[in-house]
Amino acid sequence: MCDQIQEYFDFVLPLVKESGKELLTAENYDVETKGFVYDLVTIYDRKIEELLIKKIKQRWPNHKFIGEEESEVNGIGNLTDDPTWIIDPIDGTGNFIRKLKITCISIGLVINKEQTLGIVYNPFMDELYTAIKGQGAYLNGKKMNTSGLKDIGKAIFNYEISIARKPSYYDLYMYRFKHLIKTVLGFRSLGCAVLGLCYVADGRLDAYQCDGLYPWDAAAGVLIVREAGGYVCDSRGKEFNLMDPNFLASATKTLSDQFMVIERKADEERLNARNAKQEFVP
Repeated sequence: MCDQIQEYFDFVLPLVKESGKELLTAENYDVETKGFVYDLVTIYDRKIEELLIKKIKQRWPNHKFIGEEESEVNGIGNLTDDPTWIIDPIDGTGNFIRKLKITCISIGLVINKEQTLGIVYNPFMDELYTAIKGQGAYLNGKKMNTSGLKDIGKAIFNYEISIARKPSYYDLYMYRFKHLIKTVLGFRSLGCAVLGLCYVADGRLDAYQCDGLYPWDAAAGVLIVREAGGYVCDSRGKEFNLMDPNFLASATKTLSDQFMVIERKADEERLNARNAKQEFVP
């Protein structure tokens, strides 16, 4: 199996790098809004995804795929035991169209429902994050590790606050923010979920929590964090589920536990406030 996964890696890596060149030369393109105000798409999102799927399918016709743009049309398929490539052709499209260099191509491979391979490439900074399960995580070929931080009071925390614009997530994000801002050293909001995870893996950030994402936002990055020595759990206290990826990624489990205590208090306060509002009848 290890040799087979290495073969997959060696085949896909040049495709991802080649796709990065497409982003570097992109110009004069239209921007569409998909389902929500910040959920944007360009012709390059579709072009890169189609290219990756076409090339991989030619080599391995029986493999399956979950792609962001394809899922927009056909829905997100069920995850089976078959080798399944999960693709985000441009993560951080909002950054990409504004020429912010926090954007990337992400592809993860899941076999028997386990994350086995992850490749994340930011062509604008020429940063390539890679991981194969059990073999560590690497940035441009150099092994990397999380910061190892265990004190939440010293933590730089990435929080994707823009998702709070969705009415269904507003209270959840804002209650947690209210509690966490009193404790952590600082907040960041990058607008690119995959790179947020990779930055935890290489120690630029100490933790990253996000709810309301999709499998392609976590398929490569979660594996990279774990292979760098980090800890990933479901942000609601359940076991992490790639197909419903509400996650808390942290440099250490100790740090994760501290975040979870605070977030559980915030969630409890939010639910109590909601119940009180429902019980009140003017």
